[in-house]
Amino acid sequence: MNAATLHPGATDPRAWAHVAAKMFGRDDTGPYLGKERVRPVPPKTIVATALAFAINFTAPATSVYAQAASHETQQTSTPDPSELAPAPSTWKGAFTDSLRLLMVEHTTRVAFQGKTRRELGGNFFGDYKRSLRVPDTWDDGDSWAVNYVGHPIHGAASGFIWLDHEDGSHDPKLGFSKEYWASRGRATAWAAVYSVQFEFGPFSEASIGNVGLRPNTTGWVDHVVTPAGALGIMVAEDALDRYLVVRIESWTGNRVVRAIARMVLNPGRTLSNGAQGRAPWSRAVRPLR
Repeated sequence: MNAATLHPGATDPRAWAHVAAKMFGRDDTGPYLGKERVRPVPPKTIVATALAFAINFTAPATSVYAQAASHETQQTSTPDPSELAPAPSTWKGAFTDSLRLLMVEHTTRVAFQGKTRRELGGNFFGDYKRSLRVPDTWDDGDSWAVNYVGHPIHGAASGFIWLDHEDGSHDPKLGFSKEYWASRGRATAWAAVYSVQFEFGPFSEASIGNVGLRPNTTGWVDHVVTPAGALGIMVAEDALDRYLVVRIESWTGNRVVRAIARMVLNPGRTLSNGAQGRAPWSRAVRPLR
């Protein structure tokens, strides 16, 4: 069998790359990918993404943290949650800041995941449509750490965004009362909606990176573990913040140590803060001094 039999024009060295692509399932006539070759991300795309990322982190805060910040400048004591002005619309604020969280997460995927960048070429709508599929397995090919640690943390971050826009959700007087669990239940529902959008929506892994184009890249694990794990992470972080972080802060006046304790012991809240343009160690009613 000669080279011309393998592929028309195979006497051209570039054709051998095409033959190799066919061998590994990258052919443009294959059942899944639909792309002849992978193109590098254009510089203008990188610049635009970086600019959007910068805008995301410099935009003013719109949640109850904005009221807390202004209150902090007027007095030195810890703000009383009951004295803070009502937050704007919970739905509007949560929607806007969730978009910012999406921007952060997808920017991170494009920047650090080669498999995501490889799928940026080709027909956007055609590949997106073919990537949408109902999972028929539990696993999605990701590692245990990604599915059972990373996804619950990113779900908790979206849940904390909801809580940041819901009046009274950060009031220490709530404790673990019925009102507390009701607020965390609403935040979990929001995290579930955010997770579905992240997997299947117009700004999702399916549209940006074509996750699901191959059958073994989508599974029920994301749709179940993300919201359920988000609830567990939010409750765990609330408990750690209330009973451990506060105690650490009473032991030391070092702002660096306090900030590190807040970020390390509350990763979901840290991600939520960063996505909303605040310092990662921020707290609505306990400013870092």
